[in-house]
Amino acid sequence: MNYSSHAPAVWEPAFADRDDCTLTSDECVVLAEHYFVKGLIEIPVVGSDEVFSWAVWVSLSRENFSRARDLWETPGRESEEPYFGWLTTDLLPYSPTTLNLKTYVHTRPVGERPLVELEPTDHPLAVEQRTGITLERVREIAAAVLHADGGEQR
Repeated sequence: MNYSSHAPAVWEPAFADRDDCTLTSDECVVLAEHYFVKGLIEIPVVGSDEVFSWAVWVSLSRENFSRARDLWETPGRESEEPYFGWLTTDLLPYSPTTLNLKTYVHTRPVGERPLVELEPTDHPLAVEQRTGITLERVREIAAAVLHADGGEQR
C-alpha cells in the first residue's frame, strides 16, 4: 500500500561524490541550490480504513527547507504552517506527468513523514487524493509500478 521514490527526479548518481550534494532517506540537496524533502501523498481506499501512499520528493525554498530541518526533532513541529513546494517525483502510472505539481507540505509529529497535499486541480493524482481509489485501482498501480521498475519510482 506504499511505493517510494529513492531520490528526486533531478538527482544523478554522479552527485553522490560531490560536497555540495546530499541524499538521505528524508532530505536532499543538489548543487547547494535545490532543496527537497520526502513526504507522503496519502490516498484513501474507498470502502476500507486503509490508505494508499506514495513516498515522494518535494522541492522547497532554501528558507522553508532550513526551517523544516531546524524543527525536525522538535516536539510540536506539526503546528507549523504548511510549506509550499513542487512535486519532483515522476509517478509513472499517471498521465500527464506528476512532475512540478503544486503541493503543500504539512509537518507531522516527530517520527512521522510529512504529508504532501496536492493543489486541488483536475490532475488524476490530485483527484485521487481528494476522492480516494478502489482496491482495483491499487492493484492497477501495483502492476504498473512493478512492471516498470521493481517498485522504485523515479
